[in-house]
Amino acid sequence: SPSFPSTGPSSYTVGTMSERFDCHYCRDALHGKKYVQKEGRHCCVKCFEKFCANTCIECKKPIGADAKELHFKNRYWHDSCFRCFKCYTSLVNEPFMLKENNKVWCSNCGAAEGANKCKGCFKAIIAGDQNVEYKKSHWHKECFTCSQCKQVIGTGSFFPKGDEIFCVSCHEDKFAKLCFKCKKAITSGGLTYQEQPWHSECFICTGCSKQIGGKRFTAVEDQFYCVDCYKSFVAKKCVGCKSPITGFGRGSTVVSHEGQSWHDYCFKCTKCSRPLANRRFVYHNEQIYCADCPHRL
Repeated sequence: SPSFPSTGPSSYTVGTMSERFDCHYCRDALHGKKYVQKEGRHCCVKCFEKFCANTCIECKKPIGADAKELHFKNRYWHDSCFRCFKCYTSLVNEPFMLKENNKVWCSNCGAAEGANKCKGCFKAIIAGDQNVEYKKSHWHKECFTCSQCKQVIGTGSFFPKGDEIFCVSCHEDKFAKLCFKCKKAITSGGLTYQEQPWHSECFICTGCSKQIGGKRFTAVEDQFYCVDCYKSFVAKKCVGCKSPITGFGRGSTVVSHEGQSWHDYCFKCTKCSRPLANRRFVYHNEQIYCADCPHRL
């Protein structure tokens, strides 16, 4: 957790000598001069810096009597050296963290060290920041933007394309197929008919409006019909059995003559019931006969 440094000398006092003392080290008279008292000894400023001053842990130089000193856990700094190792901001009277190699860090840089980096702004994502994670990459929420329109996607829906991210709207405009019927983008699902894309909800029966994707249907002049609607509204009625000719299953082959239609299995001689599909026949009084039976009438 962040700490605060202590300021000022921790083990000595500085003043002007009014009594007759000599420097403990060089023996020069101190009367009327600036001096330093440490551990009960009086010394001149020069000898203090040479023999007694604390060494700044950052610049490795002595912290003189005239300098402002900061200290923390038996470590000492010039006030001008007490800066964040990362951003160089002065930390005098500011919270800090003491890390390895006796380096001091401000709270922001300390928290950012080791944190995930935003792929958008390349800055650290600090604990508590709203962020987005996708495929082991991280973004600040406000940095997670569409590659096309630059609008913030945040935690909304998006589509990845290579290294790019697109919002739903831009992805539709740029990549989505357009439905053959409504001309709007197909964002999911859909189907293809005759190499044209369709929304499933647009590929419907003309008669009952039910979706016919994946079901049997008949196309008539660009209109689609399910089996039931084709039988009811479109299919021709067989002259022989009076049932609709659907083109499905048995009797998918149609025989037409004089504007009338038959299932191939219903197209047979009225007299002897011989199948006449793909054979010679005689049409007489709106009846079908084989080539032999008219002579027997």
